[in-house]
Amino acid sequence: AGGLVREKGTEVDYSFSLSSLIASSLYFTFSCSETERIPKVTAVLLKSRTGEFDLESILFLKLRGLGIYDLGCIGECINLERLDLSCNNITNLAPLSSLRLLLVLNVSANRITNLEAISSCDSLQSLNVAGNLISSIDSIHCLRSLRKLENIRLKDNTYNYTNPVCKNSTYRNIILEMFPNIRVLDGERVVGRGSDLYQLCKDIDETIKAGFYRNGQVPERPDCKPWVDNNFWEIKRSNNAIIDEAYKQFNDVLHECRLLNNRAAHVISQTERSLSLKNQPKQYAV
Repeated sequence: AGGLVREKGTEVDYSFSLSSLIASSLYFTFSCSETERIPKVTAVLLKSRTGEFDLESILFLKLRGLGIYDLGCIGECINLERLDLSCNNITNLAPLSSLRLLLVLNVSANRITNLEAISSCDSLQSLNVAGNLISSIDSIHCLRSLRKLENIRLKDNTYNYTNPVCKNSTYRNIILEMFPNIRVLDGERVVGRGSDLYQLCKDIDETIKAGFYRNGQVPERPDCKPWVDNNFWEIKRSNNAIIDEAYKQFNDVLHECRLLNNRAAHVISQTERSLSLKNQPKQYAV
């Protein structure tokens, strides 16, 4: 499609293609969706996201990737049990201090440096703070009062999320001592079913690394040798006369069984044929 428009004696070319128009429209739509951000949590946002009329009725809430930096009135959702605030720009968790029934909290990929506000979330069982700016163990020490906390994630290798505190080689041991009820740390089960497997895999990895790298270099490995000789798996005939005789007798029995099977099949076919003839109606000539 195209067009040529005359304006005050001059010709202005406004020719365009349908494909370029569609491409421009798609680009505009994509840009709006990427640049559109919700800086503050409001009651209107919460109600539209959940379909609930009262904020106290909200039990599950997902506000992922909206560019939020102000949690606003989210603390009014006092019955909230599961909350996902990942991939935003949150720095202050103070509005979450009133969520006493919160069980699962995901605030990964934000800009959080202090966790003091969620120390009053007495029911909290699972906490994901990977991908933030938590720099020291002291920033986590405030969570020791959370007796029900069983799952803490400070690092997520899947999404390459971490915290500055994870650079400390002993941070895992310190956290395990700080939270004796922890069952899962950074996605790895440390207590209960499956913990032995995680520890075994970790020991194997460390052993492999220690064996492969000596003085910073990979040592040369000798060529692999077969475990057995080439003819080890070949079936060899036995010279034992007893075994040979048993083999012969087995073949004879097998041959007789085949003959009996053929005879039985012949008898069955004859019987079926005779029965079918008897069941046919008699015809009389007139």
